[in-house]
Amino acid sequence: MKRCSTCNRTFTDPNLRFCIDDGTPLTDVEPEDDTTVVSPRTRDDSWNAVAYQPPRQYVPPGTERKRRRAWPWLVGLAGAFILGILAIGIAAAMLAPRIARRIEQAENANRRSENTNTAPAPETNANANTDTPESVEASVPTDHEQVLTQLKDIENEWTVANLNADKKKLARILADDFVGQGPDNQPQSKADYIRTIQRETRIEKWEFRNLKLVLTGDRAALTGTITYFAGDQKPSYDFTDKFVWRDGRWQATGSIVKELGSPEVDL
Repeated sequence: MKRCSTCNRTFTDPNLRFCIDDGTPLTDVEPEDDTTVVSPRTRDDSWNAVAYQPPRQYVPPGTERKRRRAWPWLVGLAGAFILGILAIGIAAAMLAPRIARRIEQAENANRRSENTNTAPAPETNANANTDTPESVEASVPTDHEQVLTQLKDIENEWTVANLNADKKKLARILADDFVGQGPDNQPQSKADYIRTIQRETRIEKWEFRNLKLVLTGDRAALTGTITYFAGDQKPSYDFTDKFVWRDGRWQATGSIVKELGSPEVDL
């Protein structure tokens, strides 16, 4: 006789190894009472026996695994994706003004770099001039040596623009009220100066000598001598250039040039 340890039922069929109700392995026991013996069923029995099923893995009550649902994970991933897009959009909105300012600063730097020119010097054959950054609110420089250096750089830039007939650069160097020295020593306006300028290709280099500065508030006057080197020729000119501090930079308001040995000219 055999007994199920789960439901405690007994069976007399020697061929049974598992309980027909719950599939628990049967254990051999000694028969004690005939009233508890379960006789094998026959085909003629009126009891509707359950078909035999293979045993299942026993799972204690309360420990049955709950089936995991997939939709919470999908909702979480979609939420994380949306939050990521929002974070990127917010970061782009915050960085856009900074990027625009940097682009504007780069464009301003490129414009200022147009005022950087290289001209031959007496010893090194190179004279670099870089304009200081413009600022309408910049105060007038008062240091004599600083202003002298600034105006010397402008003179080199001015010379390069004259030799190359660079009208765009000349328009920047000259003030709108500029009065220069035209043909036959006649006064010449800024528009006439730029219109009549012609390119000069014979000059190889130049040098300044005896530069002197007179600084009065926002006005400055620079005098000196410039010598051009064109092959065997070395013409020299005395000049007096006048400047005004306007819109955060020095601008030329007048120029008198006299070849050495020529009579004086006043404008």
